[in-house]
Order: sequence, then structure tokens, then C-alpha cells
Amino acid sequence: MVGDTEPGTVRPGGRTARVRAAVLQAAGDALAEGGFAGLDLADVARRADVGKTTVYRRWGTVTGLVADLLTDMAEQSLPRTETGSLLGDLKANAQLVRRTLADDRQGALFKAVIAAATCERRTAEALRRFYETRVAEWAPCVERAVERGEVPEGTDPHEVVRAVSAPLYYRLLTTGDHPDEAAADRAAEAAVAAAKAGAYVRREGGPHQEDPA
Repeated sequence: MVGDTEPGTVRPGGRTARVRAAVLQAAGDALAEGGFAGLDLADVARRADVGKTTVYRRWGTVTGLVADLLTDMAEQSLPRTETGSLLGDLKANAQLVRRTLADDRQGALFKAVIAAATCERRTAEALRRFYETRVAEWAPCVERAVERGEVPEGTDPHEVVRAVSAPLYYRLLTTGDHPDEAAADRAAEAAVAAAKAGAYVRREGGPHQEDPA
């Protein structure tokens, strides 16, 4: 029974873990192919070669399944790279984002989820948690840069990390073009330049900055 537990908050093992992996793979494929509107639990069950009852009992709704898919994607994403310089670290981050968005399946999947999040509350919350996890993974790169004196004290690490990926997503969503390596490097360079100039220093009395969108 689904109950009040959010999908993905309980980590199964053994056969249950294999079923979850198969279902999430199938859900990602279906999202990439047909978008959120075309996602159907029965179709996902067929693709994953598991019983419909299992899928309905564990995930309950399409939005519950998408929430679990985003949780899994955040956990499976590659860890941060620390090169010893903020520019090197953020270029690595930008190239990771670029490769994800340039991938035929992953790029289409993210576009579908982002589109759904504009009008579906639970999907929006799941997407926010996904980026919250990813931004928090890379924030220590900026914290180390503050310690090294590369950027000013009080620089908001979350804002800097978001500034790297934002133009890459914007390009994908507004033009349909996959960002290339040069675009990824420019995004990192711009974020570092702005950070060094103090653009991301927390302002006294300003909004709390630790809830990345």
C-alpha cells in the first residue's frame, strides 16, 4: 500500500530493488519518448516486464513514479570534481550538465519533466528536490574557493553553482539546441567572473539562499 510514504524514501533490496530499477528505467524511456502527458503506469509496467499491480501498489500515480525517478537520478549522478581551482571545478560541473542535456534520452527526459513541473505541484516539488541535491553536492567547491581566497567571503555557494547550469538549461529549453563544450566552458567562466566580482555575496537582510530551484 502506498500510504503516506513518498515514493523513493524507502530503499528496497534484492528482487524489490531490481524491480524498482527496471520500472524507473522504463519510466525514463517512456518520458523521453512521449513526454509527461504520455506516461502511463500500465505501459511502464509492460516495458519493465513487471505486473501492473506491483507498479500501482508501489508508486500509485504517475507523479509518484516521476518523483522516485528524480530521486534515483540525483543519487546516481556523478559526484563532484575537485581540481584545486574554482574555474576547473565549475568547468567540470558545466561539462557534466552539458553531457546530460546533450544525451538524446536524458535531454528529452529533462525537458519533459521541466514542462510537467510548470503545471503539476508534486512534479515541481520532486524537481526542486533533485536540483537541491545536485547543487548541494557541488557547493563545497565554492566553499573551498572561499577558503583559498579565490572569491569573497560571504559568497553564496548555491547561487554560484546554479549560475553555471542556468544558461545551459535556458539554451536547451528556448532553442532546442544542445549546449556544446564551448558553451559549457563559457557558463563556468561567467559564473567565476561574477563570483570574483562579488555578485553572489549574501546581502544583509536579503533572502535565504539555501533552497535552490
